[in-house]
Amino acid sequence: MLLSGTAAAMDSGDGLLRVFMNQARVLKLDRPVSKVIVGNADVADATVADPTTIVLTGRSFGTTNLVLLDSEGNAIADERILVSIDEGNTVRVFRQTERTVLSCTPNCEQHSDAKSASTGN
Repeated sequence: MLLSGTAAAMDSGDGLLRVFMNQARVLKLDRPVSKVIVGNADVADATVADPTTIVLTGRSFGTTNLVLLDSEGNAIADERILVSIDEGNTVRVFRQTERTVLSCTPNCEQHSDAKSASTGN
């Protein structure tokens, strides 16, 4: 792998680069990068800090990919990215068949697909 220092960002076995929503990860490269492409900029953002350092930021939940090219257009890396919630800072609320996930960093905000049923009460 051409990305160094990413072992902490990758979970063993699944080959995904993981980043939490609204947080950043620093990726150090073995050689200089000239172009950075993110498959879905709504999911993640990548910024070139210097020629061998990329800052990857999780923007919303989902998966995308990160392609890094050198000055000659050759691929340095093509990595899958998973943006998820920091599980250590979440609260799950169960009401009968409805589940709500709150991300509490520092204020609790709803981050689930569950929708409240309007009963008029």
